[in-house]
Amino acid sequence: MHATAGVLRMGGEATSTSRTNAKANAPAHTRKTAPLVRISNQFKTFKPLTPSLRHVRIPLTDISNSGPFKPLTISKRKTGGRNSSGRVVSRHIGGGHKRRVRTLDFARIEGGVRRVVRLEYDPNRSAHIALLRGESGASEAHPHSSPWSYIIAPKGLKAGDTVQSFRTLSDAGIAKLTAAASQGDFSGDVLSRGGDSDKSTSTPTPTKVSSLDLGLLRMITVRPGNVLPLRLMPVGTLVHCIGLKVGGNGLLCRSAGSYGQVIALHSGPRSRYAQIRLQSGEVRLVLMECCATVGVVSNEHHHLKSLGKAGRSRWLGRRPSVRGVAMNTVDHPLGGGRGKSKGDKDPRSPWGLLSKGKRTRRPKDTHGNKYVVRQRVRVRGRK
Repeated sequence: MHATAGVLRMGGEATSTSRTNAKANAPAHTRKTAPLVRISNQFKTFKPLTPSLRHVRIPLTDISNSGPFKPLTISKRKTGGRNSSGRVVSRHIGGGHKRRVRTLDFARIEGGVRRVVRLEYDPNRSAHIALLRGESGASEAHPHSSPWSYIIAPKGLKAGDTVQSFRTLSDAGIAKLTAAASQGDFSGDVLSRGGDSDKSTSTPTPTKVSSLDLGLLRMITVRPGNVLPLRLMPVGTLVHCIGLKVGGNGLLCRSAGSYGQVIALHSGPRSRYAQIRLQSGEVRLVLMECCATVGVVSNEHHHLKSLGKAGRSRWLGRRPSVRGVAMNTVDHPLGGGRGKSKGDKDPRSPWGLLSKGKRTRRPKDTHGNKYVVRQRVRVRGRK
């Protein structure tokens, strides 16, 4: 009996040893992810080992997990939605993990070729950010500037790519770029190699560029991540980080998946404006000397992300939100009553202000913003 048990034990050990050897000899590329992770076309899900993992859905991204570049970050102090008097001015805010603010370069004034080191996650925004490093170090115009910078990553940008800023592109710089393009050099490195003749950060004056030179220039400059004035962009270009002032920072279209489209040039008073169509359907005028970044903002599937549990919202600093109809009469205008009843009241805020359907524009403001060519489509008409 003991001998039989010994034989069985020896057989079991041999079987387990053979399985271990088979796993060790298996090619490394057969298992691409952890055994509890499921990868679909665009999302990562998990086997429901716990109720909180059942509904977790995370968009697939190629971002680095090495943490932020510390010299470009500052500590963030939280207020919990309170002002200096200690009163709650923004509800549903509090708690959450510690964060550091990433200082992004929305101006992109300095030119030259910058290489993408890696793409990173930013807890303070929905889009991903890209860490850039200048290949030529500090420029002569900005000797104390750092070669490192953060920008909002456009869709399709990956580590190793190069981006440039043509915000201060001068007439001589346009001539250099077109001359290099006519000889087959479409890299745009000619400015960083020979130096741009315009060393100042002043706004360049618009000049008349021939159609051939403009076509060659666009083949070099109109690439995702590059910054250039709207006057040099072809009609139909998708842009983000759109500036509203000449020499100002990019302000419009900075969240995940957002973009604007250039639909017309030489429009508006004295033909100084470009028409930009936003995702809401609004068409507005922007000076052609204002700059924008080419491409669509990355992480376009951000709105399809599912947290899976309430605790994950608390990690993000979001406190619970209670419906007004679930409160008492003294706590909310919609509270009270017997059963689930709204009390035949219009939707209001906790302070009694109408929250749906109230007109927000004065009747005498017929056109509203003078820079808006076409208003966005509203569900309940023009408010």
